[in-house]
Amino acid sequence: MPETFHVPEELGGARADAGLAKLMDISRSAAALLLAEGNVRAGKAVLAKSAKLTAGSVLSVTVPERRDPLEVVEEVVEGLNILLDDEDFVVIDKPVGVAAHPSPGWVGPTVVGGLAGAGYRISTSGAAERAGIVHRLDVGTSGVMVVAKTEHAYTVLKRAFKERTVDKVYHAVVQGLPEPLEGTIDAPIGRHPGHDWRFAVIEDGRPSVTHYEVLEAYGKASLVEVHLETGRTHQIRVHFSALRHPCAGDLTYGADPRLAATLGLTRQWLHARRLGFAHPRSGDWVEVTSQYPADLQYALDLLASGDA
Repeated sequence: MPETFHVPEELGGARADAGLAKLMDISRSAAALLLAEGNVRAGKAVLAKSAKLTAGSVLSVTVPERRDPLEVVEEVVEGLNILLDDEDFVVIDKPVGVAAHPSPGWVGPTVVGGLAGAGYRISTSGAAERAGIVHRLDVGTSGVMVVAKTEHAYTVLKRAFKERTVDKVYHAVVQGLPEPLEGTIDAPIGRHPGHDWRFAVIEDGRPSVTHYEVLEAYGKASLVEVHLETGRTHQIRVHFSALRHPCAGDLTYGADPRLAATLGLTRQWLHARRLGFAHPRSGDWVEVTSQYPADLQYALDLLASGDA
């Protein structure tokens, strides 16, 4: 049933989104969403968010049921393959377009939901929506990822990532040819001052260290192997962009859109290639490698052929 609200004198002339936020005691963005969805009426007319409220009028608001953004949705996630299934953990191949866990603003598939849909019971440590997650890969990055199945493994693996005893190896195709061919990028990273959703090398950012080695040079781009010493959000993408060698296809961080189109890339060429860590129970070294997915392999083959 719709809720009704009487517009008081003091809100007469206010923008609908601002006024509705005060009437319902919700955020302005939540009010704007209700208005944009056509859920608010003044009489028989649907109210736009930029409309002005009239003092004394009655607003009819239908509040739709919304899924909790932190709810774990059990589902079969295509391309989420199991690389190693151990009593204490599971190592997966995370496809592009899949988040590690549910979060506000994300409505797509998740690793946590995909494992639950595949019948895996994972550690319950930490927040419920992040159960078993000891490290993350960006939604737009594919590759190898480990998830804890037991409480013991969660504690040990979480500590290993924090203490940087895990060997995280990525492969990236970056534009041009980095000089020197083997080196270290030591540059602090923080939120971009002009864009909340981007990161950048900034003076007061968090310490960030990336080691790299060029594996193959193709002229327009190079395949590099990257070892991360730290694990900042978008670290590889930001560091190579700062060197003026952005990841191919990474339009967010300055990649050439023409090269991206030629290579058939709709995302950055970045893949979590290999993950090595001490087994949480035996201490034996475990190392798992992920093959390149079809879109990245296609781009690499095109570069290698000289037709790009």
